Amino acid sequence: MFYLLIKASVSGILVAAISEIARRYPGWGGLLASLPLTSLLAFAWVYRDTSSNEQVAALSGSTFWFILPSLPMFLVLPALLRSGTSFPLALALCIVGTLALYALFIWGAPKLGISL
Repeated sequence: MFYLLIKASVSGILVAAISEIARRYPGWGGLLASLPLTSLLAFAWVYRDTSSNEQVAALSGSTFWFILPSLPMFLVLPALLRSGTSFPLALALCIVGTLALYALFIWGAPKLGISL
């Protein structure tokens, strides 16, 4: 239980720090948010928990493939916001759209020979 609290605290502090930096310096915040810090933390936690290179490799491969359907959100969200769409609505539309792309990808990936 204590280990779970440590993992959650470290991960939460990272997200909070990035959001604080982004509030003051949007460019630096964007750079930090774009780094695969959460993925690297997840890789480290999985390796520490399992000592399995194969599990980390599988997680890394799946992470790569799941980045693809999430990329359009980073273009659609600013376009919606700049067109005057309210933030809550723009965010909701992006979430729904991204979930739809994930579902399509989960359905289509095996047909393309991609193992998730």
